[in-house]
Amino acid sequence: MGSSSRNEAETVNLIIVGLLLIGLSTLIYCSSTLGDTNTKGDKTSTNALLLVNTSQDEGSTRKIPESLFGVSFEEINHAGVGGLWGELVSNRGFESGGRHSPSIIDPWSTIGNYSLVKVSTDLSSCFNRNPVALRMEVVCDTSSCPAGGVGVYNPGYWGMNIEKGKTYKFVVYIRSLNPINVTVSLTDSTGMQTLATANTIANDVSNWKKMEVVLEAKVTNHNSRLQLTTNRKGVIWFDQVSLMPMDTYKGHGYRNDLFKMVADLKPGFIRFPGGSYVEGNFLRNAYWWKDTVGPWEERSGHFNDIWSYWNDDGLGYFEFLQLAEDLGASPIWVLNSGFSHQEAIDTSNITPFVQDALDGIEFARGDSNSTWGSIRADMGHIEPFNLKHVAIGNQDCQMPHYRANYLKFYDAIKKAYPGIKVISNCDGSSTQLDHPADMYDYHVYVNARTMFSMAHKFDLTSRIGPKAFVSEYAVVNDGGSGNLLAALAEAGFLIGIEKNSDIVDMASNAPLFLNANNKGFVPDAIVFDSYRAYGTPSYWMQRFFSVSNGATLLHSDLQSNSSESLMASTILYQNPVDKNNYIRVKVLNYGSNQVNMKIAIKGLDPGLIDYSKSSKAVLSSTNVMDENSFQNPTKVSVVQSLIKKRRNDMNVVLQPNSLSSFDLLILSKDIVQIITMNDMSYVSLSKV
Repeated sequence: MGSSSRNEAETVNLIIVGLLLIGLSTLIYCSSTLGDTNTKGDKTSTNALLLVNTSQDEGSTRKIPESLFGVSFEEINHAGVGGLWGELVSNRGFESGGRHSPSIIDPWSTIGNYSLVKVSTDLSSCFNRNPVALRMEVVCDTSSCPAGGVGVYNPGYWGMNIEKGKTYKFVVYIRSLNPINVTVSLTDSTGMQTLATANTIANDVSNWKKMEVVLEAKVTNHNSRLQLTTNRKGVIWFDQVSLMPMDTYKGHGYRNDLFKMVADLKPGFIRFPGGSYVEGNFLRNAYWWKDTVGPWEERSGHFNDIWSYWNDDGLGYFEFLQLAEDLGASPIWVLNSGFSHQEAIDTSNITPFVQDALDGIEFARGDSNSTWGSIRADMGHIEPFNLKHVAIGNQDCQMPHYRANYLKFYDAIKKAYPGIKVISNCDGSSTQLDHPADMYDYHVYVNARTMFSMAHKFDLTSRIGPKAFVSEYAVVNDGGSGNLLAALAEAGFLIGIEKNSDIVDMASNAPLFLNANNKGFVPDAIVFDSYRAYGTPSYWMQRFFSVSNGATLLHSDLQSNSSESLMASTILYQNPVDKNNYIRVKVLNYGSNQVNMKIAIKGLDPGLIDYSKSSKAVLSSTNVMDENSFQNPTKVSVVQSLIKKRRNDMNVVLQPNSLSSFDLLILSKDIVQIITMNDMSYVSLSKV
């Protein structure tokens, strides 16, 4: 995390020191019992009492890790390709069809019939790593070509989003033995309506030449295409055709709306690039980081054979590291440990894989004069990235040779980079690992009821040894495409993780993204198409935990006559926007009955809570199977309001099947004195 985050954490620590000094009071006096809860005669309601302890007498506070909650990115569901990564052209280098004859150029198509224009591919590109280029032979001329000419078009990923007034950078590498006059156009999906256009004219392109044009859209169309047309007879070669919006986040290439949705989660880390994507179905199609760095034109791309689509690798290793930095999140690099879904590398042959990992760490962390650090510097990032974690493989523990391979990686990495934390694929939650590790990876995909019950998964885990990294969790089977039921079950699991954050160091939901045109793995946190995006209920649920990283966990005791459906946790945190300090109480009601709850806080002067500026947030809906959609993106979302309560009166109503949070503003920033009232000790803090 950045220095500002550390300062905020230090400020919160100062506050909690004050709360811990002698605090032995209650907001609602300690004589409060479950029977005191006011049911107002509602026979279908449940009574509950939540006792929150801010005092030190029971060891009731603990620092939450700075990176407890984060995100896990995998190139699945077109999450990056045609998603977060802003490139609008699909198969921009014509490599996706391989070196077949006849040519396979999908999704490119021709404009004009075969008697007018003939399109094929050959190996004439000026780029050695991606030799395929498009050869377009124009048979007609100015007198015989149709109006508008003939050529090729690219629809992008289910249509390009072109918006009026915005600009788009077009790049192409072009060659011809004759002078050229190529019209570059953005049109609707039929080619009939022109949104933006420019001419590319050159007299001498006998050698490959890079040409750039900035297009400004005059019309908005969310299902557009890019066209390259001409009415001059002859042969033209095209390669590395790119169209990028010029308003990506910080110019770094990330689609703004999707970046913001991830940033709003305030992730403490981002795990990348997968997932099974790291392994591939076959090793030749696995993710190899060296093929994804350097100039984008020189990246070979590869077939994502796990999820069955081509990746030009514009979103490469460098861009993932930059993404982590832009999010203020710690990068967690998952590297290939010598396995695909079909193959296993014997330990005797693992050395090249280990060296590849060391080179990747040097790329991220090395001095700008080092072999791989210099390539990073040439890409525009002179200072090292803050890479502190690497995961050795993905779900590989049961693969043959995994432990032996792992130890080769572990020993080499620790020798070269002692500070790097190494994550094993083997589960250490129930039994101790039989090999050294800083952390162990834990994945869970189960139905809602099981997920809810797993709130206690880490209660009995040994506090000695490596910590847990829950890098993938999600409700499946009864989660639909992302419904409220799944979100509430996952909320229970996260409350358990928050309360066990002394042994669980990081946790993330997966998958993060789904392109709605590519119905792959569901449910997901964020759903999008070319121009729209919405959060599933799980996304909104995760935002309840967005301020937990680096906060202080307070001990809370929940008493209820329906305890099996209620869960709660409480934290003390500083709001990074207004710099005020808050106690956040999160309560999950996984049951079908309304709950009347009284919240009692021990160890804090009741006069130091300003209820008039405190707030509550509720995630609920009329049916637990409700989902969000493009037509109704906030059907299940967070409803926020002020807490309209008198001092010393914290009776709250929890809706059935809901997640609620109560943010109580503390009127204090620094400790001033300790006072005694009615034989009860309070921590007194200066009022703002």
